[in-house]
Amino acid sequence: MHSCALHAQCHEGGTPMMLKEKIRTIPHFPKQGIMFRDITTLLKDPLGFKFCVEDLASSFKGSGVDAVVGIESRGFILGGAIAHILGVGFVPIRKEGKLPSKRIREEYELEYGKGVLEIHEDALIQGQKVIVIDDLLATGGTALAAARLIERLGGTIVFFGFIVDLPELGGGKKITDAGYSYYAQTNFEGH
Repeated sequence: MHSCALHAQCHEGGTPMMLKEKIRTIPHFPKQGIMFRDITTLLKDPLGFKFCVEDLASSFKGSGVDAVVGIESRGFILGGAIAHILGVGFVPIRKEGKLPSKRIREEYELEYGKGVLEIHEDALIQGQKVIVIDDLLATGGTALAAARLIERLGGTIVFFGFIVDLPELGGGKKITDAGYSYYAQTNFEGH
């Protein structure tokens, strides 16, 4: 794992602190005790969004990736833009029942419930190298479910990328314990 703080210079004056200031916290959403980190306030800011996407893309340049995989839904916003910058294709991983063609599925535990992710059976080919993008890393359940889907299709995960890491929830440790690397632009203490 590394964070933007390790970059010698961030683009256009952007910093991890700038990102944190642009992310809204909503207490007790979607349930009591959860501090929801809402990145929509970051995405609507032109400089914040530009910094976020360019910083993530620059972290993966030269890694030889063939595709960017974005996890529904905010991973689509970021992943599509990053794929464009890297000049590679974009592959969506969606919630259950959203993909129209033949797909495989993976159940997983969320911080506050259970979920199912799906990917089209023909989304990746054997040996393709991918980066996986999502907005937030909490318990790691969503990221690891995405990893299982990608690997079942023969893809190889080069890196995971996130805007926010919630280190107290242990997702980063689960990702590294599973043998993957990740990059989070900023982190928030607590849930």
